[in-house]
Amino acid sequence: MNRHRTALSALLAAAALLTGALAAASPSAAAEPPSSFRPGQTPGFWTAERMRQATPLDVTASPGGARTAPVPAAPPTRVAPTSPTAFPQAGGAWTGGGAVVKTSGRVFFTFQGRTASCSGDSISSQNGSTVITAGHCVKYQGAWHTNWIFVPGYENGNAPYGQWAATKTLATDQWAASEDMNMDVGLAVVAPLNGRTLSQTVGAQGIQFNGGYNKKMYSFGFPAAAPYDGTKLVYCSANTGKDFLLTKDHSMSCNMTGGSSGGPWFQDFDESTGLGTQVSVNSFGYNFLPNTMFGPYFGPEAKAAYDKAQTS
Repeated sequence: MNRHRTALSALLAAAALLTGALAAASPSAAAEPPSSFRPGQTPGFWTAERMRQATPLDVTASPGGARTAPVPAAPPTRVAPTSPTAFPQAGGAWTGGGAVVKTSGRVFFTFQGRTASCSGDSISSQNGSTVITAGHCVKYQGAWHTNWIFVPGYENGNAPYGQWAATKTLATDQWAASEDMNMDVGLAVVAPLNGRTLSQTVGAQGIQFNGGYNKKMYSFGFPAAAPYDGTKLVYCSANTGKDFLLTKDHSMSCNMTGGSSGGPWFQDFDESTGLGTQVSVNSFGYNFLPNTMFGPYFGPEAKAAYDKAQTS
C-alpha cells in the first residue's frame, strides 16, 4: 500500500489541472452540505473588461502531492487546422454553428481576490437551470469560488444570452472531500434571468452516465492561455481512450489550454445540429504528455451530484 501511495504521489507531481485555484472559503460554507455551496455575488461585478481580463491558470502538483502556486499555461507545440468537419481534430475554432454555440459558455469566478475563467455547458435537467463544469471550477484546495457566473455563447467580453449567476455550486462528494482527480465534476444551479430559465433561453444538451470507454467524441471549451485568447469556442474531436497512468479518465488528443476546463465532451455529436450527449468535461493534462486532454468518467458519483443539482 505504501509503495502504491508513493507511486501515486509521483504521478500527481506530473499532472496539471487546466485552470485553477479557488477563493477562500466563505463563513457561510459551514451551513451548507459538504458537497455544495451558495456562492456570494457582487452585483455588477462582471463587466466586459473584467471578463476579458480574467486569467486562466494552471495548478501544478509538486512532489509529495502538494500543489504549487498558479503559473501561466505553457503554449502547446502545435495548433491544428480549423475546419469544423475535420475528424480527428486536435484543436481549432468551431465555425459549424448549431446548438453547441449557445449551450457552451465561459465560467467566471473569484478566487483569492483574483478573477479567473473556466468553461461549462447547459445540460438537460428538471429545473432547467443546471450548468456542468469541472470540479476545480467550483472548488479547489478546500475552498469554494465566489462571484460565480455562466456566460453562454460568450463573445469577447459580450454576453449575448446574459450572465447567469449561480445560486448554488456543487461537486461530486469525492471531489468536495478530497479533490479526487477521478471525480473532477462540478455543477451550478443558476438563477432565472428575465423570467426564463437557462434551458428556455439557450437550450440544453443531453447527458449520459456509465456510457463506457473508447468512443468517438467531441470536446468544446474556451481556452484562454496561449496560443488561444478566450474569445472563441474551440473544439477537438478524436477516438478517445483511457488514462493508463493516474486516473480512470477518458483521454483525447487535444491542444486546448487553460480556461477550457469544464467544457463538455460529447458522444453521438451531430455536426449539423450541434447537439450531442455529454459524457465528460475537460479536466487535466500531464506535463510530460503534451496535446492530450483527460476528462472524468461520468459514473454513479457524477450521477449523484447531477441529481442533487437538477432537483435544487
